[in-house]
Amino acid sequence: MLIFLTVKQGIYDIMCDPKFSQFQILPMPFDATTSYKSGASLGPEAIFLASKQVDLLDSDVGSPIYAGIYFNKTPYGILHRNNESIKLVKKIRKSFNEIDLKSLQRYTQKNNTLTYNWSMKILNKKQIPIILGGDHSTPLGSIMACSEHYKNNVGILQIDAHADLRNSYEGFHDSHASIMYNVLTRIPKLERIVQIGVRDFCEEEALFIEFNKRKIKTFFDSDLRRARIGGKIIPFFKNILKLLPNFVYLTVDIDGLDPSLCPNTGTPVPGGLRFDEFITLLEVLVTLKKRIIGMDLVEVAIPREIPRYKWAEILDANIGARILYKMIGFALKTQS
Repeated sequence: MLIFLTVKQGIYDIMCDPKFSQFQILPMPFDATTSYKSGASLGPEAIFLASKQVDLLDSDVGSPIYAGIYFNKTPYGILHRNNESIKLVKKIRKSFNEIDLKSLQRYTQKNNTLTYNWSMKILNKKQIPIILGGDHSTPLGSIMACSEHYKNNVGILQIDAHADLRNSYEGFHDSHASIMYNVLTRIPKLERIVQIGVRDFCEEEALFIEFNKRKIKTFFDSDLRRARIGGKIIPFFKNILKLLPNFVYLTVDIDGLDPSLCPNTGTPVPGGLRFDEFITLLEVLVTLKKRIIGMDLVEVAIPREIPRYKWAEILDANIGARILYKMIGFALKTQS
């Protein structure tokens, strides 16, 4: 059973009734496996706080708030799991221990079960689930639920600086660096993963992409750069998005964008999509009549030394709140 506390004030400063909201957001403040900079566990609340500064009439998407956007309270127990998992990760990095690794995996599997059960419940209500991370390991259960609910006729559109196709990272199989590997191996009938903006990957991942050409279509940052310089960004996006089936799960790691938009994210990499290119990508998705059936936004991070009352003022939180609103707006357009 999932336990949620009551929310007195809604995201974007408007309280929506969960029964009549087309979108439901589940915050997942978990970032135990991050390998460079931490702070992604503070992202969901920071985005919530910063959302009050977003004007709700948007020139691209209108006013999706009127479709209903319900922000659930943080699930009971996840903060404890995150704190305990961080301790275990530190111990494992210092001295590898199989017992500690199994304990860590129990915690991450609880997260997967939680997001799976919650997402399936939301999908059965004909609503769209949104996971708000946290690190990129957090949406796995939701992706599994979306694929199952739509009979595996689902493709994933991944915006990311990283391929996230490692079998494990630092020994952790449920790492943020393994999310897409886990998606492919645990959902073998998934239609396809289309990756955009990848610019940081290892040889293991390059080989995995090569051996899974039918399932994985990776478009690197160099491909994006050439399309941009050649003035062919819209045809480039059309060719990419045509590879997806009609039902699309959208996963956005904020580090897939230019790092000037997310300077505090855990693993920033030069390059990536500009803000206007990200919006154009979603516009093209709408014109191709694809349907977004689930989403996540992850790796929006806040430096831990910054006090909570300052979180809404951090650029990452402000950009995160605006990116999320755009994602919801374009997802709403795809429903018609």
